[in-house]
Amino acid sequence: MQGVPETFESKKDQAQFRILADHPAIELYRAHIEQHTFEPHTHEAFGIGTVIHGAERFRYRGSEYVASTGSVVLMNPDELHTGHAETENGWRYQMIYIDPATLESMTGMRSLWFKDVLRHDPACARTLSSLLSQIWQSSDSLASECLLASLGSLIRQYTCAGHTAQPGPRHRLDCVKDYLREHLAQRITLPELASLVNLSPYHFLRQFQMQYHVTPQQMLMAYRLFKAKQLLSLGVSSATVAAETGLTDQSHLIRAFTRRYGTTPARYQKSVCRQTAI
Repeated sequence: MQGVPETFESKKDQAQFRILADHPAIELYRAHIEQHTFEPHTHEAFGIGTVIHGAERFRYRGSEYVASTGSVVLMNPDELHTGHAETENGWRYQMIYIDPATLESMTGMRSLWFKDVLRHDPACARTLSSLLSQIWQSSDSLASECLLASLGSLIRQYTCAGHTAQPGPRHRLDCVKDYLREHLAQRITLPELASLVNLSPYHFLRQFQMQYHVTPQQMLMAYRLFKAKQLLSLGVSSATVAAETGLTDQSHLIRAFTRRYGTTPARYQKSVCRQTAI
């Protein structure tokens, strides 16, 4: 696309995506990041990965973590998180994002979730790194299925099952999250959100940040950009994606998408659409 940069602002930062042809709900990601800072974003999938070199600092559920070489990263769906380099030369890592239904099938466990977002387990990290590399390189359906099954067996040790990661009734502010998801393309105001839970705007804002560790605007942008990823992977044009996700125009989409995911919409779409077409 004319005028769209194909790389990060820093040439030292590189990222690649791949969606499995037989499993469009599984996305592979690998990157080396030194300068880029990932703003709050989310995945409606489990995120499983490992740091191969260096270290990353990230914020997850209101706490700070440092993932170093030999770490296994285990993120539950729909959890906002950030990321930036903790070491001078950045960090190199691999991730796989798997939708809940597929991960349940892979592990044979229902209603599973990860209790800990970070485990330092060099032996498991090496095995995980090898499996992710093999899955990335595989072009054979049967081989990929067997590798995914091995991955499911590997991470069973870190899962809990039978109930959710946040047991109990929904929080009163969860209806605001639902509202944000349902109105991505609309202009939303703070009084509008506060009225959903009968709070004054600024009292609502304080309560929201206390509960979710981000502002409503940050959460809305995370939801908009995740939806943008889904639409781009289906081959939808950037102009249509911007309109359907409430972003001002293509330029706004490019800037916001790159800040969250470290790659441009055009580069992401070219990568995942080419892979699924193979």
